[in-house]
Amino acid sequence: MAQLKEIKTRIQSVRSTQKITSAMMMISSARLMKTQRLIQNLYPYEQNLYRILQLLADREESIDSPFLQTRTVKRVAIVAFSSNTGLAGRFNDDITERLRKVVGNYLPLGKENILLYPIGEKVAKAVRTMRFKPQGDYSEISGNPSYQNAQQIAEELMGMYLKGEIDRVELIYHHFRSKGSQVVVNEPFLPIGPDTTHDGKTPSGEPGAGKTAGGSNPDTHYIVEPDRKTILIQLLPKILKIKLFTAHLDSVTSEHAARMSAMRIATDNADDLTEALTLEYNKLRQQSITNELLDLIGGSFDSAGG
Repeated sequence: MAQLKEIKTRIQSVRSTQKITSAMMMISSARLMKTQRLIQNLYPYEQNLYRILQLLADREESIDSPFLQTRTVKRVAIVAFSSNTGLAGRFNDDITERLRKVVGNYLPLGKENILLYPIGEKVAKAVRTMRFKPQGDYSEISGNPSYQNAQQIAEELMGMYLKGEIDRVELIYHHFRSKGSQVVVNEPFLPIGPDTTHDGKTPSGEPGAGKTAGGSNPDTHYIVEPDRKTILIQLLPKILKIKLFTAHLDSVTSEHAARMSAMRIATDNADDLTEALTLEYNKLRQQSITNELLDLIGGSFDSAGG
């Protein structure tokens, strides 16, 4: 009887946990739908900004913006995006592993020349474990991407880059491909490179409306006012701010997708475990009833024999 009570308690515990994982799955699904709509609208905008940049830069040989110039790396800044909470499979672990790898590549510069910007408590904890001091606390904005917050961080990084305080900025985040596929991306933020918009792919994996592998069409002619250089100088900061915002939104969308998948798996496993425990409970209960019947029958024979 004690064993039956223990199994019944386990079944109730599993069912209670299943209610929680099912609720979390539905919450993540609702949040995913919201952020997915946002990023599906943002991808083409970002890609077309890069396309304009290519069209203008290809015909402006004298452009001397520091945001486009590669220089010897003596000091680097790394911005890594994670979540504040777990229960999302390997979402945070993958970011931490990639961050450790990237930091390892820059260790010859010295720890004092590696600036880490962790967006999310999980990656911030990893930064502290690596014995680095985070360049700010961004846990409050981790789960709520906004253009204003991205603008502030981008402006800080651009200012340091212009002053020569850093020579390179890299981003580490998850790129959302679909509900079942999110990949870790490590790409340059500064200086601006030619191939930094997810290979022209939209969240569904279809070719986007942005830049193509071949770049702009050299035979296309445009009338540009006031002039290409002026537009480029104004366009570059805008591209960087949008890029950082897109990376943050991409990361949050991937987080919701990863958590939804993890909670769906946990819910399905709870179903399987409940079924197995129920079967075991019924077997033990049947065995207990059979034993009681045998005891009754045995007692009746003993009385008749007496």
